[in-house]
Amino acid sequence: MRETVDTITRYALVFLMGLLVVDVVWQVFTRYILASPSTFTDELARFLLIWVSLLGGAYASGKHLHLSIDLISHRLSPSGQQKLAIIIYVIIILFVTTVLIIGEAYWFTISIFTVNSPLPFKYRWPIST
Repeated sequence: MRETVDTITRYALVFLMGLLVVDVVWQVFTRYILASPSTFTDELARFLLIWVSLLGGAYASGKHLHLSIDLISHRLSPSGQQKLAIIIYVIIILFVTTVLIIGEAYWFTISIFTVNSPLPFKYRWPIST
């Protein structure tokens, strides 16, 4: 099951990244060659970048491919490496929790205002339930 999810995520990332590249190239072409930039491509690039970041981060984290500096870990014993890994995961959990709390406060603050996306579908930021 894990391999299936990883494969689907990998193909989705390749597709979204390819679409992002085509979108940005088209935006640059319309802006500098045609002198008439498209607002749709700018907004689409923004949404694609968000999804590529979220899916890519989840995929890399699941594969233990996240960025790390391993200057210390190679010099430690196996038990020391385990302890260091636990410390690193605790720091990651604290960081993510802090970002979620700040993000919730930001979401609450921005929920007072309504910003409409220029995309053709009816997307309202923030999504009100």
